[in-house]
Amino acid sequence: MFDRFTPKIGIDLGTTSVLVFVPGQGIVLNEPSVVAVGENNTVLAVGAEAKQMIGRTPDTIRAYRPMKDGVIADYRVTEAMLRYFLQKALSKYNIFKPDVMVSVPAGVTSTERRAVVEATIKAGARNAYVVKEPILAAIGAGVPIYEPQGHMIVDIGGGTIDVAVISLGGIVAANSVKCAGNRIDAAIINFVKKTRNLSIGEKTAEEVKIKVGSALPLEEELVMELKGRDVFTGLPRTTEIKTNEVVRAIAVELREMVKAIKDVFQDTPPELASDIIDGGIIMTGGTSQLRNFPELVKRRTGVKAQLADQALFCVVKGTGVALEHLTTYKRAILTKR
Repeated sequence: MFDRFTPKIGIDLGTTSVLVFVPGQGIVLNEPSVVAVGENNTVLAVGAEAKQMIGRTPDTIRAYRPMKDGVIADYRVTEAMLRYFLQKALSKYNIFKPDVMVSVPAGVTSTERRAVVEATIKAGARNAYVVKEPILAAIGAGVPIYEPQGHMIVDIGGGTIDVAVISLGGIVAANSVKCAGNRIDAAIINFVKKTRNLSIGEKTAEEVKIKVGSALPLEEELVMELKGRDVFTGLPRTTEIKTNEVVRAIAVELREMVKAIKDVFQDTPPELASDIIDGGIIMTGGTSQLRNFPELVKRRTGVKAQLADQALFCVVKGTGVALEHLTTYKRAILTKR
């Protein structure tokens, strides 16, 4: 009855960050999906404030990510996190509960999907809709998903790489592999430990990936200073790392991601495969912004790949578009309570 007054909110619930979209306002929040929990499981901080605490907390406080590989690992903490983001996105004068649309990985099971719906409702939503990430990424990247034409979307976040071929508003072939940005960070940490005998944290590894990382070797390498703890002496020490070392460090992870794309091609009907050769692969998500990643995909698959505009925001922008045109995208939307 109050449909006109019901606020609508779109959430890209990622392993590493949460983005919130409000139709008419755009992206209102972009914070890390981190929660700091104290004694007796009290939630002390959420988002950016909690992320600063990672690796810096006393024994009584734990700062961690309640989402693992794109799905809920800690239900109660995820609910608290969602409640915090919903309250922050709505004005305090708002008395109506919002309709919320949440993104989930393409390979999500029905149990995992139900957990997302329940956590969202408990966090204060009136209705919760769940849509698969590749569909939202395609809508956000401006792909006309209802045409009888094949489009391949590769959405790479922190926890998963989601690859899907979309035609006539549905997913024809899809694959979701739990190898993405976080695995790249872990590979960099291991590499530095092995080659430099230096312990570095997740935050530093992520910085290395962004500042000097690349999917292909560079002729003119970038260099970054590394600060960490010496494995043998236990004392702080500084060293440096170059781009081509990072390329070597993350080769296995990149190979696994490219394999995920190749596997989807094998399940794609020939007609749609020819559409994809013409249209190319569209890459979205934060990790797809790694230097030369589209070029690597092109070399390995033989199909041109391009980074979508504002790749990081495609999924959350897709939730915004889908919320504004719910009737149009009815078929793509999975569940409502």
